Amino acid sequence: MAAPSKATVVLKAVKKITVQFCPFESNVRSTREFLALVGSEKARTTNMNCEVIPVVKHDKSEPVVDITYVDGEKLLMKGANLTSSEMLSAFQSRCVAKDPQAKVGEKK
Repeated sequence: MAAPSKATVVLKAVKKITVQFCPFESNVRSTREFLALVGSEKARTTNMNCEVIPVVKHDKSEPVVDITYVDGEKLLMKGANLTSSEMLSAFQSRCVAKDPQAKVGEKK
């Protein structure tokens, strides 16, 4: 996996994450890695009310991560040209901005 294994994902400020991809395309690796990080049991325990929805399609569609925060704001990341580290960094920076206490848990 390209993403750092020590990264702690905190889903406290997140309401829903939808990860959509076609597994037969060559540009979905980073999106699948991001799904593995946010869908892990450790990440899910940070917010049991957060829905993580994988949508697997077979239509050669572009990999997309759609994140809805508890305040209603949305973040849409198109994973075709992003690495999983870049996606995780953008995601975590928004989460920390919305929940300053998330940074405290991140430093452990």
